[in-house]
Amino acid sequence: MKFKFFAGLDEAGRGPMAGPVSAACVILSPDFPVELLNDSKKLSEKKREKLFPLIKEKCCWGHAYVQHDEIDRINILQASLKAMKLAYEDMLGKLSEWCSTNGIEMIEDVKDIDAMADGTFAPDIDCKVKCEPKADGNYPAVMAASIIAKVERDHLMMEYDKKYPEYGYARHKGYPTAAHLEVIRRIGPSPIQRMSFGKDKK
Repeated sequence: MKFKFFAGLDEAGRGPMAGPVSAACVILSPDFPVELLNDSKKLSEKKREKLFPLIKEKCCWGHAYVQHDEIDRINILQASLKAMKLAYEDMLGKLSEWCSTNGIEMIEDVKDIDAMADGTFAPDIDCKVKCEPKADGNYPAVMAASIIAKVERDHLMMEYDKKYPEYGYARHKGYPTAAHLEVIRRIGPSPIQRMSFGKDKK
């Protein structure tokens, strides 16, 4: 089967003051029900959780984190771009097997993959990549990537909640809510705190 290789890239977690930034890359399967997709922020948690395993089952996908300490070293923008690059490379490692399983003719040169990243900056990946603000609301593959990135990160923050229950990560996922700010004032930063939060807006 001939196939147009179009990869969607997105991140989740640029805004929090704790935890990693998460990114995903997705090439949708030819028969994926794209009408179910939307920007992850516009979907309920229940819908995201339902789509999450479906995307993983049917599509070629990759995921990556860049942790809080590296965010502090290189800034959140560079960390987000690095996470997308790593997610793209993770997806590439699965592409040949995914094509074989789905009866799709593998692309001759992966440099010919078309990719779209959400935002105003594109990651440094070895293919034809573009970026576009609000791509996560306009391109189904980017929508799927936004869902994978967000659900993976939400799941991780719920695990951190078990480890550091006093910080309430299951509720706010590390975002700067009033409750989160108050607990930091009261007991100090957690081990996964981004110490650069608010200092680097690049």
